[in-house]
Amino acid sequence: VQLQASGGGLVQAGGSLRLSCTSSGRSFSSGPMAWFRQAPEKEREFVAAIDMWTTGTRYADSVKGRFTISRDKAKNTVYLEMNSLKPEDTAVYYCAARDGRIITSAQNRAGAYHHWGQGTQVTVSS
Repeated sequence: VQLQASGGGLVQAGGSLRLSCTSSGRSFSSGPMAWFRQAPEKEREFVAAIDMWTTGTRYADSVKGRFTISRDKAKNTVYLEMNSLKPEDTAVYYCAARDGRIITSAQNRAGAYHHWGQGTQVTVSS
């Protein structure tokens, strides 16, 4: 299984970016996919997750109302649309995929995911 993340970059506060994560070697609907992020000297934190069966979503409180996770089954791709970006959103963003379903309440745990992408840098300037 390979996950290829892209779409990061430098943007001013208030701007928008869309991240993409394309998976290969994996059944697209086998388990949830998620985005996590890690800022310098901080622990990796959950951002958003999507259930590939129900398309149900879950978000961290810090991004709720600003970020939207979605999927395109035909393209084996999950997206993270990020709007109203803030300097505190600056981090390396990682996509992750799990083999098999899991209860919604556990989708925010990094340990629940079996596969990780290489990360894409998002920098928001003030």
